[in-house]
Amino acid sequence: MVRTGSVAGPTLAVVAREAGVSVPTASKVVNGREDVAPETRRRVTEALDRLGYVRRPRFEASKAPGLVDLVVHSLESSWSGAVLHGVEGAAHDAGLEVVVSAGLTRTRGGRPERGWLDKLTTRGSSGVLFNLAELTPSQYAWLDQHRIPFVMIDPVHEPPPGVVSVGAANWQGGLLATEHLLSLGHERIAVIGGYRRKICSSDRIAGYRSALASAGIRHRPEYIRYGSFDETVAHSRMLELLDLPEPPTAAFVCSDKMALGAYQALAERKLNVPDDFSVVGFDDLPESRWATPALTTVRQPLSEMAATALRLLVRLMAGDQPEGTRTELSTRLVERSSTGPGPVAQEAAAQVMPPSRCARK
Repeated sequence: MVRTGSVAGPTLAVVAREAGVSVPTASKVVNGREDVAPETRRRVTEALDRLGYVRRPRFEASKAPGLVDLVVHSLESSWSGAVLHGVEGAAHDAGLEVVVSAGLTRTRGGRPERGWLDKLTTRGSSGVLFNLAELTPSQYAWLDQHRIPFVMIDPVHEPPPGVVSVGAANWQGGLLATEHLLSLGHERIAVIGGYRRKICSSDRIAGYRSALASAGIRHRPEYIRYGSFDETVAHSRMLELLDLPEPPTAAFVCSDKMALGAYQALAERKLNVPDDFSVVGFDDLPESRWATPALTTVRQPLSEMAATALRLLVRLMAGDQPEGTRTELSTRLVERSSTGPGPVAQEAAAQVMPPSRCARK
């Protein structure tokens, strides 16, 4: 059935004729389907805008003002637990109910599943929070066309202009982690990042490079490794670093989860943390405190980020556009037991130690 934004508005058949496509193809574009060629999508979208076609959301008549959706990448990590905690607290204060789904899994073809879109329209939620989401252009367009308020929490890529997002000061965190290792006398400092194309990973590595440059130390390309925020990959990357002709003496590992993989690699090489090698993580998840030794890490305020996103979503739902689209919360270093003096500091300490006074018989 063709549905339009107003009684006098153009039908989908008119839009299809204007764009030179079939009605089913035009319907796919309106509904955010992925199986449409980019050029075809462009022609249909331009026709929609030109003719003023606005599809009324299916849930408009039954929309529940007290319900919002939280779409997370996964429910199997303490990261998600921290986000849920922040959203739940802020939603309670705002008198809202939250529906949680792990809806952005991928199909065999590599496309995000559309299940969350269908569920969203069926439930009649007033807005959506996306955590660690990697939305496609057509999905952004679908949300915009249906006038559904949404906020991104730590988006994978830079969102389109006008999209409201909340994240951590990742560049600052990378700077703090590296400056801490420099202050301990380390100069051969490596970094193990997450996905190369993820903005949080690239920002943390940029902070690492900036700290080295400020200390007058040229970063070594062979000391920069990328993983996938996974322990197994980080384990492999650490072994690669240790196999270099001149291996590092410390590493900034861009997530606590990956730091545990780095720990395992160091243990396999009989290297003690922190006497032989220092490690700094990122996140300050519960695992960082449970590790042996307890992990020095950069805390990003996950619960606070999630609560801030929920409050911004409430403003959008009320029709109030925030002044800025990007909100960044500060990161800070949490010192524990996984970092110690580097070779430079150890040599300096050895030079000032008094000679041993062993009694001779």
